[in-house]
Amino acid sequence: MGAGRKRHVPSRCRLATQRLNRKPFEFSDGLAFLFPKENMNIIEPNINGKDLRIGIVQARFSNEIGSAMVEVCTRKLQELGVKDKNITLATVPGALEVPIVLQNMASSERFDALIAIGAVIRGETYHFELVANESGAGVTRVSLDYNIPIANAILTTENDEQAHARIEEKAADAAVVAVECGNLVNYLLADQLDD
Repeated sequence: MGAGRKRHVPSRCRLATQRLNRKPFEFSDGLAFLFPKENMNIIEPNINGKDLRIGIVQARFSNEIGSAMVEVCTRKLQELGVKDKNITLATVPGALEVPIVLQNMASSERFDALIAIGAVIRGETYHFELVANESGAGVTRVSLDYNIPIANAILTTENDEQAHARIEEKAADAAVVAVECGNLVNYLLADQLDD
């Protein structure tokens, strides 16, 4: 981008700016040992999801695992303050179809963050690597192309047991990542609007 050009700020972020409390984040003593308070600006993590709109795309292949992850993830989103009416769930046949729905959600500019959920379990062929790599690359590409945080909770495991063991942790982590990064990106974009 050339000097002096403003970056396009999606309308979802202009709306989020109106919802944000524009007070700077408070410095916490928890990070004091890492960063001298007087030398830098610190943007503290904000995991209050009260005003966020979250989209979730779940791959139905290995549906038992994906459905359990959606349940854990939505429960955690609610604990973080995201209202039920602000959570949208779409399902797709498999992990390769997740990025196209994420892309359409992102382009709608109705969401502050997105979550990808599913499980790719190794089989006896190369198909596992293809699905795991391409779905992961697609999720990342959508996030960067549309400037929207996407928590990628598509598990890639050797077997069902490994996938089941990761349901709770990965799904809850995805909710926290979506809320924290949704708030952070909205905060940073709001600063751009203020310039």
